[in-house]
Amino acid sequence: METKQCNQITEMVCLESDLQDGQMKEVEVDQNKILLVRNNGEFTAVGGLCTHYGAPLIKGALVGDRVRCPFHGACFNTKTGDIEEFPGLDCLPKYKVKVEGGKVYVTTDNKKLKKRVKKMSGRVPGVSHTVVLIGGGPASLQCAETLRQNDYGGRIIMVTKDEQLPLDKTKLSKAMNIEIEKVLLRQNDFLQEHGIDVWTKKEVKSVDTEAKTLTFSDGTSQHYDQLLISTGGRARPLQCAGAELENVKLLESYKDATEIHQMSVGNKTVIIGTSFIGMEVAAYLSDKAASVTVIGSSKFPFQSSLGPDIGKMTMQMLEEKNVRFYTSNGVAEIRGENGKVKEVVLKNGEVLPADIVIVGIGVIPNSNFLKETSVEIDSRNAVVIDKFMKTNIPDVFAAGDVVSFPLPLVGHKRVNIGHWQLAQAHGRIAGLSMLNQQVEINTVPYFWTVLLGKSIRYTGYGEGYTDIVFKGSTEERKFLAFYIKDEEVVAAASLNFDPAVARLAEMLLMGKRITKAQAQSDDLSWLQLP
Repeated sequence: METKQCNQITEMVCLESDLQDGQMKEVEVDQNKILLVRNNGEFTAVGGLCTHYGAPLIKGALVGDRVRCPFHGACFNTKTGDIEEFPGLDCLPKYKVKVEGGKVYVTTDNKKLKKRVKKMSGRVPGVSHTVVLIGGGPASLQCAETLRQNDYGGRIIMVTKDEQLPLDKTKLSKAMNIEIEKVLLRQNDFLQEHGIDVWTKKEVKSVDTEAKTLTFSDGTSQHYDQLLISTGGRARPLQCAGAELENVKLLESYKDATEIHQMSVGNKTVIIGTSFIGMEVAAYLSDKAASVTVIGSSKFPFQSSLGPDIGKMTMQMLEEKNVRFYTSNGVAEIRGENGKVKEVVLKNGEVLPADIVIVGIGVIPNSNFLKETSVEIDSRNAVVIDKFMKTNIPDVFAAGDVVSFPLPLVGHKRVNIGHWQLAQAHGRIAGLSMLNQQVEINTVPYFWTVLLGKSIRYTGYGEGYTDIVFKGSTEERKFLAFYIKDEEVVAAASLNFDPAVARLAEMLLMGKRITKAQAQSDDLSWLQLP
């Protein structure tokens, strides 16, 4: 049954008895995919597709009034549609629900919105207070939007050495020739409408925290009232003879991704590093370059982070696409001709022909410009912050890959983690802190990697794990892996096992203790998988 009124369409979508408390169902009204949820006898309806990259939320994990996306871990309130955990910037549209005569009706308007932007203010004339955000990544953008969502009326200046507006850098190693419009997080019109100034190609040289002034590499300066340091990390450079040759590339920017794509197509490509950047680039180039060779210091890719079994599986996946691996190895030197790479000499003496070398051997926090300040920096170059994203200097906050922050999951031990979702969570907390809204960071790390169309998802903090318990198997390429430390599950990874990792993230967030015995049991009912 369908009724139309004033551009609104109402349809009967199910019987009241079709859903029990704690259940959800995907329904469609006027070509809108809608997530219908029943909790405590009440029905609510929100958009059915995640606002990050459109994943069907029906395949996610529902816990109370919150659904977690199965793909990348974003969370939404099922009553309001508001985004509560990242990645993604926008909320879900919300729909009217009524129950009549044992039947459930949902009403939509004809706008067919897949996402809803939270209400944001703009700059208020005459307000001189200025917030400067150093860095053009997700932490800065989320901080800026949080300020505007909470009626901040001062000036917001985002300063980035990048050539582009903030973009989704997680895409750059997975789709290296992607059009810029497809990876921009916000269009210029949106930023201007909400009074968020973005200064591109501008690098901060030094900070005077007493005078509250930034000096840029072009000699100009800018006063701030509050400052966010969210400068991220830079790719660790290769330290060997020949590393300075023209075709030795790091992946740090959109321009780098485009150049690596162009230089690799039809050419002999050597990749140094078998972690996330190196492996994703190898997978992407496997059907584009003349040859792809990967050099890794460990026996298997991802060995320390995901473990040898998953690492071996990913290696086999790429070998099936003719990617060659030289593991437990390293680069002794790179030889060139006329300033360009010609061959790579391995530590075991083997020589590999190469037209381009791509280096992905880790990241260093970008904090050098703070050396002359009193901002506390740890031994690994990370900026030390508290649970409110505050540094040791008043009015100076920090967020994202550049920080060492207290993670609740491990008893507030300080950690430095380069996850996209965490950077956004930091940015939100920093924005609230600037407005004297004291909200503590409380998030569970969640990340993903995509190789040849297969996505491995991961949640938790597995550093120091001593054992891995598998459900399914890496041979079948369908598994759930529990990482164990001190007889407890501290992290999990999966492939083709949704929504297990999303469900586990919610359990970890709620502080639920999951024992090794539970992980080993054949009975996984405690995970409440569909």
